[in-house]
Amino acid sequence: MLRAAMVLADTGGIESLSMRRLAQELGVKAMSLCNHVADKDEIVDGIVDLVFAEIVVPADQADWKATMRARGDSVHQAVLRHPWASSLMQSRTNPGPATLRHHDTVIGSLRSAGFTIHLAAHAFSVMDSYIYGFAQQQQNLTYTTAEEATVVAENLLRQLHDAYPHLAEMITEHVLTPDYDYAEEFDFGLDLILDGLESIRGQDTKPDHA
Repeated sequence: MLRAAMVLADTGGIESLSMRRLAQELGVKAMSLCNHVADKDEIVDGIVDLVFAEIVVPADQADWKATMRARGDSVHQAVLRHPWASSLMQSRTNPGPATLRHHDTVIGSLRSAGFTIHLAAHAFSVMDSYIYGFAQQQQNLTYTTAEEATVVAENLLRQLHDAYPHLAEMITEHVLTPDYDYAEEFDFGLDLILDGLESIRGQDTKPDHA
């Protein structure tokens, strides 16, 4: 049932998911679903947990940066596969076992690497803000392929003339290069965050809320 619900959300967005629609997909009456779940919220909790179950956090904690990089890539890909999920994965009040296991593993990896519990919380927050934010930005792009990106960039470049030289330079020297792929910006940003976290790892500080 949850897998069918996830397919509905993947193809039509979370707003397309309803008890009635899910029952139709399963070939049963909507009331019969109440024998398994209380309401749509419980279904949403379940499919969010399925997304978390897809995310890989490597067990080898010898290199925390490699672990967090792999985890970040896995979250990024999971959110791209399930575009509806990014706005829900941090907002559910009844997290499932895969969700709790994922969070506990990430925190455990950071703690084992020498982060204080306060810095682990900061690190977790900044990584997820970047990962989910980048995915949402990527989903909102008006192009999905390198060819489409080139068309958009060339159209914009024709409008710039000499009035916006820095933007024109970026388009010409960066976006219109043969090997440009916007998705690669994700790795640059994630590595930048991890390098920054490495510089404060092990500091025994507690945030001052005064």
